Amino acid sequence: MTKSRYVLLGLAAVVVALSLFNASWLAGRPEGRLTLIAHRGTGQPIPHDAPGDCNARHVRAGEHGNLIENSAGAMTKAVRDGANGLMLDVRTSSDGRAMIFRDARLECRTNGTGAVAERDFAYLRTLDIGFGYSKDGGRTFPQRGLGIGAMPTVEDVLAFYRTITLVFDLPDARAAEATVAAFQRAGVEIGPRHGFAGPPEARARLRQLTRNGFVLDNGASRACMTPYYQLGWLGITSSACNGTTLILSRHGGWTLWGWPYRFLSRMSGAGARFFIAGDHAQGDSWIGLTEPEQLGEVPHDYTGMLLVEDMENVGRALVR
Repeated sequence: MTKSRYVLLGLAAVVVALSLFNASWLAGRPEGRLTLIAHRGTGQPIPHDAPGDCNARHVRAGEHGNLIENSAGAMTKAVRDGANGLMLDVRTSSDGRAMIFRDARLECRTNGTGAVAERDFAYLRTLDIGFGYSKDGGRTFPQRGLGIGAMPTVEDVLAFYRTITLVFDLPDARAAEATVAAFQRAGVEIGPRHGFAGPPEARARLRQLTRNGFVLDNGASRACMTPYYQLGWLGITSSACNGTTLILSRHGGWTLWGWPYRFLSRMSGAGARFFIAGDHAQGDSWIGLTEPEQLGEVPHDYTGMLLVEDMENVGRALVR
């Protein structure tokens, strides 16, 4: 046998060994369970490419009754549909209360005016949070009158949902301060089932106030994943992965060494959490799964967090 043939056989043996070392099918199924995170609860579906400055005018007709996103009813319905987590928007009132509401201003969705940050808690509690929703571009408003006095606070959510995962989307540093204060007023300690998202200034202020809970941070996720792309074939995980929440694409898992089960096992060993959304939006925000068909791109035994935009349709289609 020639020397070159020995070299080729050696290379082939190395390739086979590395393939087996990274083979997902040889890894045990990950421990834990899937955590379905309902984005804003089960509200009226709104197309993400809705025209104009007020997407509440373009609710998809004929779906989910008259539920209003980020409301107590939408949260309760999501949990009934199978969600074991919620991701909610936070805005801060002029007197420092952490309100659950999507927009920085009030005109689109409510009968109020001005910025949320310019209005106090008492005023915000008088508003109709269903006032601006329309299924026909603003000709009729079937949800008017259904959300009077129904804008929740972070304290309301903490009082009612004590066992599920809660992720609060913080738009700025002031919202981080108001949310931490809300935990204190509610007598709830920030723990492993409490998560926070938002731009760098919001995350930085949060970490000045508490080291507890987990944070959705694209930069921290990339700091873990970049060296894994380079050295993951050797089973090496960077120390940057320790305790990090990894933000994973539902499209590109095949590019990860050992995806899915070997990869998940390695990262779980580093204490990492997992978060999959439907599609990445702008900056530090995400869009959850909107169609049941998208579930086919999620590993069957995936045990991390899965963000769902349409909990009623996607949640009911999910069989694990």
